[in-house]
Amino acid sequence: MFGDVASFREQYSNLNNPAVFQNLKGRLAPLCHRTLRKQVTQYVNYTRRHVLVEEFTPHRDEQTLYDQVSEFLQRDTLASLPNSQRTLITLILRKLLASSSYAIAGALGSIRDRVQKELKRGTPGSLEDDLAEDYEALDETAEEWPDEQEPLTEAQRALMTEEVAELDSLLARAQNIRQNAKGEALLHGLQRAFEAAARQGAQRKGIIFTESRKTQDYLLELLEDNGYAGKVVLFNGTNNDERSKKIYQQWLASNKGTDKVSGSKTADMRSALVEEFRDRAEIMIATEAGAEGINLQFCALVVNYDLPWNPQRIEQRIGRSHRYGQKHDVVVLNFLNKGNEADQRVYELLSEKFKLFEGVFGSSDEVIGAIGSGVDFEKRVADIYQKCRTPQEIKAAFDALQASLSEEISDAMTRTRAQLLENFDEEVREKLKVRQAGTQEQLGRFTRLLMNLTQTELGDRASFTSERRFTLHQPPRDDVAAGQYAIPTRDEKLREDTGEATEHRYRLGHPLAQHLVEQAKTRDLSVVQHLHFDYAAHMAAGKGQIGALRDRVGEEGWLTLSLYTVTSLGQTEEHLLWSAFTDDGDVIDADIAQKFFEVQASVEHTDLAPPTALNDLQDTARNQRKEAINTRNLKAFEDAAARIDAWSEDLKVGLERDIKELDRLIKEARRAATTAPTLQAKLDGQRQVQELEKKRTQKRRSLFDEQDRIDEKRQELIDQLAGKLEEEESLRPLFTVRWSLK
Repeated sequence: MFGDVASFREQYSNLNNPAVFQNLKGRLAPLCHRTLRKQVTQYVNYTRRHVLVEEFTPHRDEQTLYDQVSEFLQRDTLASLPNSQRTLITLILRKLLASSSYAIAGALGSIRDRVQKELKRGTPGSLEDDLAEDYEALDETAEEWPDEQEPLTEAQRALMTEEVAELDSLLARAQNIRQNAKGEALLHGLQRAFEAAARQGAQRKGIIFTESRKTQDYLLELLEDNGYAGKVVLFNGTNNDERSKKIYQQWLASNKGTDKVSGSKTADMRSALVEEFRDRAEIMIATEAGAEGINLQFCALVVNYDLPWNPQRIEQRIGRSHRYGQKHDVVVLNFLNKGNEADQRVYELLSEKFKLFEGVFGSSDEVIGAIGSGVDFEKRVADIYQKCRTPQEIKAAFDALQASLSEEISDAMTRTRAQLLENFDEEVREKLKVRQAGTQEQLGRFTRLLMNLTQTELGDRASFTSERRFTLHQPPRDDVAAGQYAIPTRDEKLREDTGEATEHRYRLGHPLAQHLVEQAKTRDLSVVQHLHFDYAAHMAAGKGQIGALRDRVGEEGWLTLSLYTVTSLGQTEEHLLWSAFTDDGDVIDADIAQKFFEVQASVEHTDLAPPTALNDLQDTARNQRKEAINTRNLKAFEDAAARIDAWSEDLKVGLERDIKELDRLIKEARRAATTAPTLQAKLDGQRQVQELEKKRTQKRRSLFDEQDRIDEKRQELIDQLAGKLEEEESLRPLFTVRWSLK
């Protein structure tokens, strides 16, 4: 749909432009739709969140390390970090500094080693590969933090040698710290949090999130030495530690020959670790990789050992446990550094302004949506850490940020509420809504129809104890077992998934249901009958009013149902066409006609012949359906053509970008060839220029070739549609009845 990814990114890099944003929104509309959890809380009972805060004060040597590293990072000129990456790497170092002395030690060592290599090589390099081991979410964070590439100045290179010595000193200080105050606070906080979760009736399960793999290793050792030996499982981006490998091999052996084994080592490793956590371990220590793609509804304790500054990442973490299927309120444990003014203000914003940690499931949706990009908030916080040096400066900067956010959130929430009131479909509400009493027994329309058909077709071969349960005494075929059958509620589906269900799960795909449907379809309904629908009995049974029928009590008329089959654009589809009217000639809407069959009826033979007007009504219904299908097909063709045009534009942008880049490289190569000190170097330079010019010529030719290919695609689309334009249709009457409603 979008063609070349790089050109697509370039084309939509400026989403602050309303026209660009609307264009992107339009192209994504057929693929993306988001329903907020808060939109359905009226109809679904969600659990809540309870926040616990564990305060700590860093030890003196930890505070000294923090101050020295912070002063180092705040320098106007810092040669150790490339200009193109300084903002990003500074952010990461501050996060690792707040994580643990082990995390920052690893990062400082990586930077020192990189600087030493650059001094030997004489050219700058990227720090991203070196820091990936220390900060696992580096790739994703770097993608969100684009920087313009700038070469190092000579002055910066001159400072490198001096800074290597400083890095050595900071590294030694970090490595000499063996006790972390936050780690000690974790042991006390875990005990409090487990007790709070136990009061909710939850299992003793907790997931601890950290942004550093070095901190993960430190926490594993800390917990193993303090009462959690053999009760901890690790989860990160590689899971190549011996403990994880052993769990994986045991999981493979126990699930050999089952469909649990996907064949993908990455997916199977994740499944093995999650099952180990669910069935045997008490604690999972996860890096940012654990915040995506796993469901931990069995765990009701989330520990943010390191707290991201991006609200969306925090919500993503908590959402691993606080999601549909969670039976208990979720306890969220956070840590607050009382020795750091900036850390306290960040936590204040995240908890009080964004309402991330407390309240109803999904209550932060509206606020997170209001602030837009969580990366923008992260950048604004990072800027305060970098520029403010005194408590007064920190306070003033955060006060200004909070005031700005308050206005943004208020305005955005007002707009969001207005859009919801205007656009939230009443039919969607009706489909989601359930009665407060008897929620577990409430069935959907199609499920009710299936149960009605089942009861009719089985007759005395089964006894029905409720509208969703029955006992099958005489199976109609060999592959169907006698016993208890039920259409399960959501809770019962969850029990079935864990192997606790005792009844047969009845649904349309079950062999019994398929047999009964086929049996019903073979019945001869060609004889016209008179159906006496008893609305009074329906009401007396307490089944609720059907307003559309209530107003027609006492009326009589005719009704017919036909199966309309149409093959168009290579696809065959079937539609039920309802047509009905009263003896007074009042045409009844198709949706209302269907509702007659939600009421019990008695059958009486009639010798009356259906009026010809009923056939005319069926023809009208068929023509309306055909017109709707043609309109839809036209829209499909227009959308396909628009996608081809968008693809063409993406390819064009990509090729033009490549040509522009080649122009730049040719200019640099010519400059280098001109200033080359030797004849051989000049010859090599000229060869490089020729190669680049050859590539540029090929790209220019490709631009025309791609346009030809796009024209061929468009013609191919037109030819395909022309070949499928011929429609085949049929209308098969299913039954016609004389009806009366009393």
